[in-house]
Amino acid sequence: MTTYYEEIGGFDTFRTIVATFYEGVATDEVLRPLYPEEDLGPAEERFLLFLVQYWGGPTTYSEARGHPRLRMRHAPFAVTPDAKDRWLLHFRAGLDAVDLTPEQDAQFWDYVTHAAQFMVNTLE
Repeated sequence: MTTYYEEIGGFDTFRTIVATFYEGVATDEVLRPLYPEEDLGPAEERFLLFLVQYWGGPTTYSEARGHPRLRMRHAPFAVTPDAKDRWLLHFRAGLDAVDLTPEQDAQFWDYVTHAAQFMVNTLE
């Protein structure tokens, strides 16, 4: 049985999506302040490993960090509806940077739009 991770091209595809996403985050005046590290590299690597694991790739994320606990990990940051929209804008660029079928794209987009909404924790 082929996983979605394998189906869309494995690690290289996910790396392209996440790298493109973080290129946008790096210059985004709303999102960049949510990342306390000067270097976005560690956050990029964590997000990459999370997505790889979520979609059926290696379980490196959980081996290193335990359960994802997304809401808890994002609780210290004010995730507003505007931040969610900007996050999705940059993630859309990441998906557009890879060669997915319309069905694969829709499946990934559906997940991230729901996940992004789930992370909103303040209206201001």
